[in-house]
Amino acid sequence: MFPASGNIEYHSPLKPRIFNHSCAGRKRAIHLVMILLITPSIRARDCAQAIQETLREETQAASNLREALAHLRSQEYSGVVLDQAFLDSDPDESEVVLQHIGTAIPVHVNFGISRMDRVVREVRAALQRRKKEVLLAQKGAQEALRNELKGPITALLISCEMALQVPDLQNAAEVKMRTVYDLAQQVRTKLEIPA
Repeated sequence: MFPASGNIEYHSPLKPRIFNHSCAGRKRAIHLVMILLITPSIRARDCAQAIQETLREETQAASNLREALAHLRSQEYSGVVLDQAFLDSDPDESEVVLQHIGTAIPVHVNFGISRMDRVVREVRAALQRRKKEVLLAQKGAQEALRNELKGPITALLISCEMALQVPDLQNAAEVKMRTVYDLAQQVRTKLEIPA
């Protein structure tokens, strides 16, 4: 449908440029939200441009599943927009693509019946859901870490306090023990563990 160099990148919504593969990859994907649009539709370019202009997120397009697979193997995406009719035409290859989307949220769209504004709304909603899920996962991980470290940090602080109360403790040992105690206090404060 269109060549691989037909992927677009915008630095400004008003100035389209050809996608530069030299500044792509995992390093760039970590810092930018990237969306991959997979469809043979003649509207692919326009749809990618609409997504990019509306959502201000770099959007790349692949006209077939093999091209999509190559993109997915070389970069990470936050969202993958898949043409439902295209997926239905080759279920085996579609399954391979779906297995390679990683943490990207899949957005299934029928380009035969969906207008571009609807596709953009679907992508926006999916990315917002993904953002909420990521925040909830981060909070859950932080809480789990906090709960897991609460006991050992408290035990470390009590042990340090008891060691510092030992009579005739050498000055060098006392200095080191106070350092350990202060560091444990800092960790407890950062983890927001109550005293």
